[in-house]
Amino acid sequence: MTISRPAQDASAKAELAPTGTLRVGLIEAPSAGLIFVSRAADGGLDGVTADLGADLARQVGLPLAVTLFPNSGAAAAALQGGTIDVSFMPVDAARRQVLDFGPGYYNLESTYLVSGASGITDVAQVDRPGFRVLAIDDTTTFRASARTLVHTQPIAVPSVAEAVNRMRTGQADAFALSRDTLRPVVEQVPSSRIVSGGFQQTQVAVAVPKGRPGALAYVTAWLDDAKQTGVVRRIFNARGFDGDAVAP
Repeated sequence: MTISRPAQDASAKAELAPTGTLRVGLIEAPSAGLIFVSRAADGGLDGVTADLGADLARQVGLPLAVTLFPNSGAAAAALQGGTIDVSFMPVDAARRQVLDFGPGYYNLESTYLVSGASGITDVAQVDRPGFRVLAIDDTTTFRASARTLVHTQPIAVPSVAEAVNRMRTGQADAFALSRDTLRPVVEQVPSSRIVSGGFQQTQVAVAVPKGRPGALAYVTAWLDDAKQTGVVRRIFNARGFDGDAVAP
């Protein structure tokens, strides 16, 4: 692939991975998806971002070290603290204040999974007094849910696994998450459904710590090229997301 001149500089490479190892933060969930990764039977990782991180490490020519986080808020905090170098996460205004984002690779819609007993079918019906809505703490989805709900407010949970457990055991009525990530959750929560409509549209993008312009230039050139040459499309297809569009 062809990388722009700033990203070719040795200083940019050192800025991207100052320890000499590319430290990538990924977000773990029970089912792999376009954002989340899960542990494979062979000990490896399944998921689109696992493949993206591996491709970036190959392109930069450095060893890869992956750290798993229970949610994107924890990954964002690690990026901000400089304990990881790169991650992939949804973008919102709060995150842009503390992180730098390169290109997006997927346009997501946040919506709700609801219990069958609720009878709810549309996103607007979720906003009712006493309705127990879960969302993962310190995420774009949590913040958007809190902004758009008037008659109730989301309850913070640390992970997808915790939310699934609460939904299955009747401790919650709804779970806020991206539509693509909720698809496998439906199978894990009997009688649940994903409502029509959404309350947030944003991009999932590559993120680096602020104050590393060379690192941002490198990941921008890499992901733009990976989209243009079909690498991202092939990763989507290989992971079973052939029906999901790559962000332009």
